[in-house]
Amino acid sequence: MNVYDFDNTVYKGDSTFDFYVFCLKRHKEIKRLFPSLTRDFLRWKLKKTDKTEFKQSMFAFLKYIDLKKDLKDFWKIHTKNIKLWYYIKHRDDDVIISASPRFLLEPVCEILGVKYLICSEVDPNTGEYTGKNCSEEEKVRRFKEIFPNGTIDEFYSDSKNDMPLVLLAKRSNRIKGDKFLSWK
Repeated sequence: MNVYDFDNTVYKGDSTFDFYVFCLKRHKEIKRLFPSLTRDFLRWKLKKTDKTEFKQSMFAFLKYIDLKKDLKDFWKIHTKNIKLWYYIKHRDDDVIISASPRFLLEPVCEILGVKYLICSEVDPNTGEYTGKNCSEEEKVRRFKEIFPNGTIDEFYSDSKNDMPLVLLAKRSNRIKGDKFLSWK
């Protein structure tokens, strides 16, 4: 099976950030959250909190939107950000593994015909994580939990944070834009 990181790998950009900006343009009341979001961003950058806590603060915007409608409209526009090479490489047993939340990636995985999605579990009503942020070693743990005997034929990612999966795969591709590079 082939395993793919999503943001900046299969998708051009960061889907969570793009969805946030998309919703901010539609729902101006999200601006009310700027002071707490700025505070929590600074706390994370100063290492006084972890990334999960910062992301939960950001996902507080979910209470101001119509998630079902906004997701449908978002992916209608942003599916164009799926890189062409992914359509060529796509296989029936592909796995997308991402730190992005399930509620955000499920619709696009359905569009792409991806059956296996491993990602961060975030309550779509509250923005609270119901588990750990799906990154670094957590990606490996979850992959092995779902596919105890699974082997990764090829892995694709843009991020050094995915080195645990790079080491697990038979072959790994570092993605930079639309280029395939080796991991060094």
